[in-house]
Amino acid sequence: MGRAGRALKETLETYAISQNKLAVTMGMERTVVYRWVHERTDPTGETIVEIVRSLNQLDPSAAKAFIALYLIPVLNEY
Repeated sequence: MGRAGRALKETLETYAISQNKLAVTMGMERTVVYRWVHERTDPTGETIVEIVRSLNQLDPSAAKAFIALYLIPVLNEY
């Protein structure tokens, strides 16, 4: 576990988006977002897409930052 939660935590902090605001935008309970941010669980691949969509609604720059933090390092491995 880890990369998604760390990327999400950094993104939320940088763009001053609360876990609750993201959870509401995604239509879920804040505790789910809390578990990702604190690396207790990992979001699924489909959920990553929903995180990006929700971040994009809240702040398009935050969505781009999350993608850069989460996906770009993986692409650079190849």
